[in-house]
Amino acid sequence: MKTFFLKFFTWWNSQTFGTQLTIWRVGVFVGEDEFGNRYYRSRFAKDPALGHERRWVVYHGQAEASAIPPGWWGWMHHRTAEPPTASAYRPRPWQQPHQPNATGTASAYRPPGSTLNAGRRPKATGDYQAWTPGS
Repeated sequence: MKTFFLKFFTWWNSQTFGTQLTIWRVGVFVGEDEFGNRYYRSRFAKDPALGHERRWVVYHGQAEASAIPPGWWGWMHHRTAEPPTASAYRPRPWQQPHQPNATGTASAYRPPGSTLNAGRRPKATGDYQAWTPGS
């Protein structure tokens, strides 16, 4: 019952019924990545509104756009015509593996001087003069 309501009311938790219906009607399965995300393309050659083939991803679990690996990202954004499953894709040495977005968690980046950073905020330098009312 919970799964039914999640599919009916949430878009960030895998796929909705609308997406499932679209995949059934016009979707062609292309492949799956190491994270379990599933990639689809339109059955039709070109979408008249877009001028190119429509492609989409159904995320495994929570929708996180940064969870798409580099090879699939290139295919999704029409940088390559062939999906990584059809070609012998190997990531470049400078491409790094996925790390989840840490915003709002304890491991988020906090620059020096941030009030959320451990320790105290550094004192103001000599180029700052405090404002006093009435002066």
